[in-house]
Amino acid sequence: TIKNIECAIVDRAFDEGWITSMAPAKRSGKKVAVIGSGPAGLAAAEQLNAAGHLVSVFERADRIGGLLMYGIPNMKLEKKIVDRRVQLMRDAGVTFNTNADVGKNVDVKKLMKDFDAVLLATGATTPRDLPIEGRQLNGIHFAMEFLTANTKSLLDSNLKDGNYISAKDKNVVVIGGGDTGTDCIGTSLRHGCKSVVNFELMSKPPKERADNNPWPAWPHIFRVDYGHDEATKVQGSDPRTYCVLSKKFTGDAKGNVTSVTSIEVEWKPDSKTVRMQMNEIAGTEKEWKADLVLLAMGFLGPEHYISDALGIEYDPRSNYKAEYGNYATSIKGVFAAGDCRRGQSLVVWGINDGREAAENIHRFLMEK
Repeated sequence: TIKNIECAIVDRAFDEGWITSMAPAKRSGKKVAVIGSGPAGLAAAEQLNAAGHLVSVFERADRIGGLLMYGIPNMKLEKKIVDRRVQLMRDAGVTFNTNADVGKNVDVKKLMKDFDAVLLATGATTPRDLPIEGRQLNGIHFAMEFLTANTKSLLDSNLKDGNYISAKDKNVVVIGGGDTGTDCIGTSLRHGCKSVVNFELMSKPPKERADNNPWPAWPHIFRVDYGHDEATKVQGSDPRTYCVLSKKFTGDAKGNVTSVTSIEVEWKPDSKTVRMQMNEIAGTEKEWKADLVLLAMGFLGPEHYISDALGIEYDPRSNYKAEYGNYATSIKGVFAAGDCRRGQSLVVWGINDGREAAENIHRFLMEK
């Protein structure tokens, strides 16, 4: 594929030393703080540094990369790919600060005084919870808690330190589909889980586009990702089960989860609004064995402790309010880009947001 060819060329270029850092010929003297080192933050930092500004990136984790480092498992994205890009940026003059949690161990108001502009690129990291009976039981975790701990332990010690949530010999239930759910399936298989099942609330997509899903809209069709394919080969069947609503978690005397009770649902258009409505189907309750439950139901938006300290306004979806094409928040000199502005999305959209935000920040700095 074109992608494989391009990746092969880039890998060869790095191996041969053809790709080198390019520091700007002239510095503007303006200082920019980028909070968050995910796709949007790194893209913005690279562009702003190239424009001659002094860029400092603040990352609360112990490694640079944000979602790219701890949100995407190694089997999908080797961390050397992130590290080599970060090293190029470092060589070009970008300053990186790890274990720097702005709003907690880094004073956000001091940051505002020390820098001419601030970019919030913190991502959408508030997970959607499942507040049903038994939620407090041990063994129920958010997907990113599971994936982050696994990647950190893998990078620190090749999983020898034991500082991760193990799925070995466990019956795993992943609630929620999407890329994150798939990553939970793939990681659980690599741990050596006993079984893995994936609950999907929605109906199984059709193999071909439906009449109400025409081009150029994104095709809502049935897909098999790597995790589904691997689970099928190991277990003999696709791990996904559709139109399933989780009703309660059951545990043992020690407070550990032992099962999930579900019920089947059907989706029908509402006669008044024509919107699809979910209805439970009586008599379809089922109990699933579960030693480990992973909640992969998406994200509600960014965490608010930084924005609350600054007094930034939110949009109706609880994201940082910063209009597309402008990226400026309600506080002068503070901008926002990536998932914290647009909601959870793809890496490519984060990169695009970061680059466009950098252009607007550059314009703002040159007008000061």
